[in-house]
Amino acid sequence: MQKLIEANLYQSELIPISGKLVERYNKCLVKLGFEETKLTSFSIDGKGWSPEIAQEKEHIHYLNHGDANPHGIIITPLQKGKPVYLPYHTFDREMMKFIFNSYETKINDITRDCAICLDFNQHIDAFYEPLDVLKYQSVTINFHLINELYSKQKEQLELIEKFRKDNNFIDEDLQQQLLDSAKTYGDLRHRDLELPAIFFQTDSFYTRALGGIYVLRNFISDIVVFEDIKTYKQAIKDTIHDVLIYHIEQPELMKKLRDHLIIECELKAMLNTTQYQRVKKMMLFQELKETKHPIVDILDDEVLFRKYLNAIDAEAIKRVNGVEIYLERIARSNAFKIPDLVEQKFYDALHKPHSSLHARHQDLIWKLLVNVSAKDVLFLYWYDKEQFYKTYETWPDTMKDWVIKTIRNNI
Repeated sequence: MQKLIEANLYQSELIPISGKLVERYNKCLVKLGFEETKLTSFSIDGKGWSPEIAQEKEHIHYLNHGDANPHGIIITPLQKGKPVYLPYHTFDREMMKFIFNSYETKINDITRDCAICLDFNQHIDAFYEPLDVLKYQSVTINFHLINELYSKQKEQLELIEKFRKDNNFIDEDLQQQLLDSAKTYGDLRHRDLELPAIFFQTDSFYTRALGGIYVLRNFISDIVVFEDIKTYKQAIKDTIHDVLIYHIEQPELMKKLRDHLIIECELKAMLNTTQYQRVKKMMLFQELKETKHPIVDILDDEVLFRKYLNAIDAEAIKRVNGVEIYLERIARSNAFKIPDLVEQKFYDALHKPHSSLHARHQDLIWKLLVNVSAKDVLFLYWYDKEQFYKTYETWPDTMKDWVIKTIRNNI
């Protein structure tokens, strides 16, 4: 990952945490029912997730109590607008924006000397069946302060009220209680520490629960797409819900998404796009066996690209040039079909969200598309960083150089 780190392409916007903030973070962990971290310094993203703590605990989703009970932590106002590097749902980023839009001033005040635990209550205790994910409708976001600061404020105000009554101002025990409260928690009289629950409405989304599930709502029909084959096989036994169910590897899925105007692909129009060029270069890379030049040069130098293209066998050339071959032949005869000449994953990788989709749906559909066919390294980086990082580790160094160059040229 060192090359990605040096290129600022690997979790480059994490917030460093040390000193008092570590103590507050640990109090949040305990309040949420987790064990403290033994680390004295670490970093967090916009939701409060830390890659170092995840590594320490050997549990990447250490802020979750099962699939249905995720949590977050706010210990600094600097988390506003920061990326959520490992969202459990695709709407996690929007929820964090919603939280700061609702309570930014209060968060700035509270995190001066306190921290906020986030409880994302989806009104589901646990998933018993795969299609329980359809229960996701509204998320209640509850807020809890460490040290019970809101309760301590109420106690302090009650002490002040008592102090003002009659001759209580001469009560030395009462004076001491006020002093102890002020020394421990500060002057809480004029601080607004109340954070009532807020409600976030869900729409279409992806969740990592049960091996990964896409829920596509408000189209011609509701569609549920499973990444895990075992969960999919369990889901298709359902006779209660009126939804279309697919596994992500089913060829029928892409046709259904086209028919429902969720995705589209016009091959002739794609031919002159940078997306097509990236995918075609990936197709060639996957056919190369032995090279005498760095991959980054082969893919970016037209002469070298043609040299290595002509060095692979005839069937491999057809796979790499399938789109051009199809368009050339279809211009002469309509007897040819796309699957006859274009490799399926190549064709899948050239799709895009339908132009009629609302902006809030487009990122979700892009994520689905790169999970169906991960041949565009730029879109894989943009829409599924976790899968990108895993795949990146499998590439040779000179391929990594081309990938980094490609991404940096498009940022």
